[in-house]
Amino acid sequence: MAMDLSQGKVYGIGWAGRTLREMLEESERLFRETGRYYGLEKLKLKEKDPIRYERIFSRIRGGLVNARETALNISASPIVKELGELCFALYTPEGDAVALSTGIIVHVHTISDAIKYMIRNNYEMNPRIRPGDVFGNNDAMIGDVHNADVHTLIPIFYKGELLGWAGGVTHEIDVGAQYPGSMSYGQANRFPGDGFIVPCEKIGENDELLKSYELRAQMSVRSPMYWLLDEKTRLAGCLMIRDAVIRLVEEEGVDVYKQFIREAIEEGRRSFLNRVKEMLIPGTYEAPSFIEVPFKDEPVNQLMQKDTMNHSPLELTVGADGEYILSFEGANKWGHHSFNCAPSPMQGALWVLLTQTLIPNDKVNDGAYLATKCILPYGSWCNPDYQNVSTTLSWLFLIPGFTGMIRSLSRAFYSRGYVEEVLAGYPVTCNLMQGGGINHFGIESAFTNFEISSQGTGASAVKDGEGFCAAMWNPEGDMGDIEAWEFIEPLLYLGRRVKPDTAGHGKYRGGPGMEALRMVWKTDHQYLYNAGDGYTVNGGGLFGGYPGSSGYRHNMRGTNMQELIKNKLPYPTGDGNPEESEMENLVKAEKVDFDQQALTFMREYGEWDLYLSMQRGGPGLGDPLERAFSAVEEDLNEGLLSPRLAGSVYGAVIVQGEDGKWKVDVKASEERRQEIRRKRKMRGVPVKEWMKKERKRILKQDIIEPVKDMYKSSMELSETWAKKFRTFWDLPEEFQFD
Repeated sequence: MAMDLSQGKVYGIGWAGRTLREMLEESERLFRETGRYYGLEKLKLKEKDPIRYERIFSRIRGGLVNARETALNISASPIVKELGELCFALYTPEGDAVALSTGIIVHVHTISDAIKYMIRNNYEMNPRIRPGDVFGNNDAMIGDVHNADVHTLIPIFYKGELLGWAGGVTHEIDVGAQYPGSMSYGQANRFPGDGFIVPCEKIGENDELLKSYELRAQMSVRSPMYWLLDEKTRLAGCLMIRDAVIRLVEEEGVDVYKQFIREAIEEGRRSFLNRVKEMLIPGTYEAPSFIEVPFKDEPVNQLMQKDTMNHSPLELTVGADGEYILSFEGANKWGHHSFNCAPSPMQGALWVLLTQTLIPNDKVNDGAYLATKCILPYGSWCNPDYQNVSTTLSWLFLIPGFTGMIRSLSRAFYSRGYVEEVLAGYPVTCNLMQGGGINHFGIESAFTNFEISSQGTGASAVKDGEGFCAAMWNPEGDMGDIEAWEFIEPLLYLGRRVKPDTAGHGKYRGGPGMEALRMVWKTDHQYLYNAGDGYTVNGGGLFGGYPGSSGYRHNMRGTNMQELIKNKLPYPTGDGNPEESEMENLVKAEKVDFDQQALTFMREYGEWDLYLSMQRGGPGLGDPLERAFSAVEEDLNEGLLSPRLAGSVYGAVIVQGEDGKWKVDVKASEERRQEIRRKRKMRGVPVKEWMKKERKRILKQDIIEPVKDMYKSSMELSETWAKKFRTFWDLPEEFQFD
């Protein structure tokens, strides 16, 4: 930015000498007035020369993907190198996304929020935006999901003018929080508990990281090698993107490039509207979800020491003209825990799910963001009115909070006849295994294991779900090699295998989950968490399908594993069916945690102690009594289904042959299914009668305290939702929970 002292005029680094703030304000004004990005009525370049238009897009997209695939090899972190937790994107000068690479595309709009934050806060004047500058951000209240996701942003200049921005993001192993791990929790608020936060800060000049920043990072996190190598990973990718853009501009012309990036975003907006009109039935779809925080008896901060629940009353409204409105009206208040969520990550979750459903292609940019609307009640867990809430593990509420969107979309797909697109939903991404302490090399360290990206998928309307291969937030889910995790974690794998009875039952079952049994190795000082759902069930299934499994905790401390190994005695390689637990049958321990308390604060472990990490199964679709007997047989013989559930859930009468294989007696099973259907009718209650009974419970407030507190908070935050709740249950106007 420069100033003409004779006339007092400010010259910006934007197009035609404008400031970035002027450009952003003009863009927003034109969109408000016309409903079109930058007011574009016609896509002149696309209409006049469509081949050139598509060629430019392909080169930009190819450059982004190439940058990602090259840059990830710089990282040493298994989270990046093994699982590809990395993404790059290209932005306009105002911070609007033009195109993105593969990878964790949840961050395409979170980076956009970060750029716009810098523009609105006049970074152009101070600290200045110049060629070669490098900016970093991991502040969720600015634009991010949580501070484990770190952004690198560089400006792209051409002949003194800012053409746009390149941005990259990776997930870090440790963030220097109060407790070890990348998604530490247990702190009641942001300060000092959330750790190393870089709030849109200039961290480099002349295409290099500042030494002062590198030294600060080294002193701020437990695993500085991984942090700094990931910084170089992101910076290298961004520089590759900048070079690719400059080459493109010199070949095609700067004016053509400027026209293209505007048109690409407007095309994205129009394409999204058309896709909604084509794929969905207009109407209002509702699908609430819940998750628990059972911290009453946990050794956490006093402000957190209670059992609470969170409410995600998701409502999707689809309009005849392609309107897409997602409302969380009725969400309850933020809490003194690390599971709060800012508006930017809510947009990120919307993005990553849209790209796996409505717009599963490479032409994704901020046009889709402009074509949607998200209603996030101020003061709630998804839009806190307190700036210093902790957000280190926003995903704990974010993931179940959006399960209703998939179920809503699937109902609309099915109604429109796109049965192949239907998905029963997805499970919560748990168990999150993380911790820290003195590792097997004798040094202080921390880790987060990303086997969490290997859950089962939901069933579709035409086939079973896939097993242990997906995460809501990562379309390229992978569990990583055992050896990669054992290198950075002081825990050996005793086994990693499919987890029986985790798949949601149905005509089509969900994909099964998996389990890994770990043994603490070469350290007596390791702190480990359990993080997941144990008391609530998410991903509720569709059209009569059952949800996938919730979790449980099974850990053993003070074990006799050293003795078992020394004497070459059998030891467990997993837990298997918890009703016939291998761990319980083979190992003795001084302390055993074997319960539904699947979300805990960290515990101290020593060498030879056992930790079970269990990943969830996807929800099912359709009545289990309609499942093909051949599919039941296959699941039994593959170890995905236990014999007891084959009978109680699927009505299958089974026998085991001499070869050990299970076989379904079809005739006897048909008769058993008829009997189950008859009993269903006998115990069934008309909805009106059921509602009368439940209404009496509500009036008496005969509800457990966490649920009562949750609904009380929802009603206080939203009179609209309170009125809806009272109307549905025919309650007095003055009704409120105590």
